[in-house]
Amino acid sequence: MTRALFVLLAVAAFPAVCAAQASGNVGYSQGGGQARAEAAERARRAVSKDDAPPTATTAFVEASVLMNVRADEHVAVFAVQHECATVPECNRKMDATVASFKAALGPLGVRPEDTYVDFAAQNKIYAFKLAGDVAREELAGFELKKNVSVRYRDRDLLDRLIIAASRSNIFDLVKVDYVVRDTAAVQERLMEEAARVVKHKAARYEKLLGVRLLPPAQVYAERPGIHYPTEMYDSYTAYESENVDYAFNRDRYTVQRARKSRTFFFNALTADGFDQVINPVVIEPVVQFTLYLKVKYEIGQPGR
Repeated sequence: MTRALFVLLAVAAFPAVCAAQASGNVGYSQGGGQARAEAAERARRAVSKDDAPPTATTAFVEASVLMNVRADEHVAVFAVQHECATVPECNRKMDATVASFKAALGPLGVRPEDTYVDFAAQNKIYAFKLAGDVAREELAGFELKKNVSVRYRDRDLLDRLIIAASRSNIFDLVKVDYVVRDTAAVQERLMEEAARVVKHKAARYEKLLGVRLLPPAQVYAERPGIHYPTEMYDSYTAYESENVDYAFNRDRYTVQRARKSRTFFFNALTADGFDQVINPVVIEPVVQFTLYLKVKYEIGQPGR
């Protein structure tokens, strides 16, 4: 059983898990999603010499806000591959596979305009032919690769898409993209929350430090960020294994180790480093929007 087939069968066997988390086999090519996102957020808040207050009579007030947003729709990308002796044969098989998959999508409520077939690659395949003591590399056939993108709005539809794909001999779910339609509204909400945090901090500094921050405030830095679920999956392999000490005749033995399965999970940014988190409870993959805001105030004399 291939790795991609195993992943798809495992997802189909546990629909409740798939409804909650969906990444795709792209997870095999990456790791440390949360660590990369945290590093990106630290870079946004990094203080350089240019970030210092211009004079002794000015001060900075900062705010970092995180907002977890559920996707409005999704795009699942399936990889299709055929190896044949000739290019026309590859195209015939590819057309038949894609047509079968598209026909199965109709009863699921997926419209024809919600699918797109992307030509990915066409390669030559070489193999070795033995002639006496010479292994000569020769052309053996061709490989054709295409991706089928499927747009859907019901997050729970992915299970049925995977089953439909498997019936068309498509076993590789590349990734699932999460789409938020109105990002401008999200950014507006983040700015409102960041402004509220800045005002609250300014009032607190005045009370605790005995200073007066004079209006109008000036925006010194505004740094938004977006972290998509596809980038935020981490993995691990959980197992305990005994150690084998090699004997003097260790060359007589070959150690065959057991296969260890990797676990993939959505590892979102936490509240660490943020002044405010909007929609803090995360029970499914969400798109994480962030905003770092730095505001400059003039410092006045208390009581004036």
